[in-house]
Amino acid sequence: MKAQKKKSVLWGAMQTALTGLMLLMAVFVLTFPRMAFAATAGEIDRDVTNALTKLYQTTPAAKKLSKISKGILVFPSIIKGGFIVGGEYGEGALRVGGKTTGYYNTVSASYGLQAGAQSFGYALFFLNQDDLKYLEKSDGWELGVDPNVVLVDKGLARSLSTTTAKSGIYAFFFNQKGLMADLSIAGSKITKINPGK
Repeated sequence: MKAQKKKSVLWGAMQTALTGLMLLMAVFVLTFPRMAFAATAGEIDRDVTNALTKLYQTTPAAKKLSKISKGILVFPSIIKGGFIVGGEYGEGALRVGGKTTGYYNTVSASYGLQAGAQSFGYALFFLNQDDLKYLEKSDGWELGVDPNVVLVDKGLARSLSTTTAKSGIYAFFFNQKGLMADLSIAGSKITKINPGK
């Protein structure tokens, strides 16, 4: 009886692990083609322009901050997914004075209670020169470690203005689609890349 119960528990654990592995493989199939065939600079620029246009149309606070920002780092589309083990990947561009000055990717891995897949985008508005220099000089910046990033939700967006937001980095999410339970960029690593022409 005990041996049969052990077999049943072992079989259940193997099924769970196999399901998790299959979901993880599906995430990699969706994510790695994008990584293997990285977007060109022109494609990233086009996607960043489209993302900012939509963000400004739907979120007036973002448009206001764009007028006082020293730079805006935009990741138009990030793919996130997993089952127990998860990951996310996306490519974007830094705009200073309306012009692209560099290209970046964002990558993260996580472990814990999670299941599903989603896509989303986000933009970081740098309101002071020191934080912008930190990004440009760092060899990979892990979000959640200084400098701090303020996540702008709907409530904060309503009260945010160019007088209340004088310094810091503000993050706006957009184009969220999918089934993941939460949306966070803490732990994501941002690194400079050199996309093809």
